[in-house]
Amino acid sequence: MAGSLTTSTGKKSAINLSRKRFVLVVAEWNEDVTEALFDSAQQTLLALGVQPKNVIRRNVPGSFELPLAAKWAADEKSVDAVICLGCVIQGDTPHFDYICQAVAQGITIVNLSSGKPVTFGVLTTLTKKQALERAGGKLGNKGEEAAVTAVKMLEERNLKY
Repeated sequence: MAGSLTTSTGKKSAINLSRKRFVLVVAEWNEDVTEALFDSAQQTLLALGVQPKNVIRRNVPGSFELPLAAKWAADEKSVDAVICLGCVIQGDTPHFDYICQAVAQGITIVNLSSGKPVTFGVLTTLTKKQALERAGGKLGNKGEEAAVTAVKMLEERNLKY
């Protein structure tokens, strides 16, 4: 896995995750990629000690809809963290730029306004090949990273200042 994130295998969280609830909001567009992101995020959470009943999946049509569904999930008192999973692949028009900007800004707003971890597991790639490389291919799986990030942010919130 890239960066300083630790892998989920064999590493338990510093907090008890058995009662934490995670909503994974998954875009249906580029489904083969987003399914791989979801599978990895789900398996990571389970490996870290999250109970299967506390991993809730919500589907949305595309990545543009991720922020609104994330807001709905974050507004629920029983939800501890939200993981947004999507894939936007560059096409021949500026549509890619507008969607990527809107999704990133929307998820950031939900993250800051909810006070809960809302993680960005959205691939923004130039090609389908690049997306697949980041969804379980030679460059790892960003679904795992988004799940680990959500857990690390819950751990951070648990620290005393």
